[in-house]
Amino acid sequence: MKVFNLRCAHEHGFEGWFASEEDYMAQAGRGQVECPLCANATITRLPSAPRLNVSRQREATPAPAHAASTASGPTRQQAHWMRAMRRMLDNTEDVGERFPEEARRIHYGEAQERGIRGSATPEDADALREEGIEVVALRVPDALKGPLQ
Repeated sequence: MKVFNLRCAHEHGFEGWFASEEDYMAQAGRGQVECPLCANATITRLPSAPRLNVSRQREATPAPAHAASTASGPTRQQAHWMRAMRRMLDNTEDVGERFPEEARRIHYGEAQERGIRGSATPEDADALREEGIEVVALRVPDALKGPLQ
């Protein structure tokens, strides 16, 4: 099993697990490796240090405090974003392509008020906003549509 540190064109860092380096290259070549946050398929493999087992432990030199906080910043932000997305998915009903119609029904009191999500064209979203119905365009990565591992 090979674990690679990867980054998409939008600077989201993540790990990819592959059977071999050849497996990674084949999947990347077919465009099957994509960012779990934004689904971008322009992926860069980052350098990684090999894991070495040494017989005696060396005393670690502590990293400067600012290095630790900045290094984990983007990872922490991604984790917060993923949790917020999961919370949104757990607390809204997916109405699919019926989103514009269902949003109107809720707005005009014809359907029970609740949080919904779905798809709408940019024109439909603009029409909803003109009617005073608040909508937010938010792409949900495919990785969040199923169960998280």
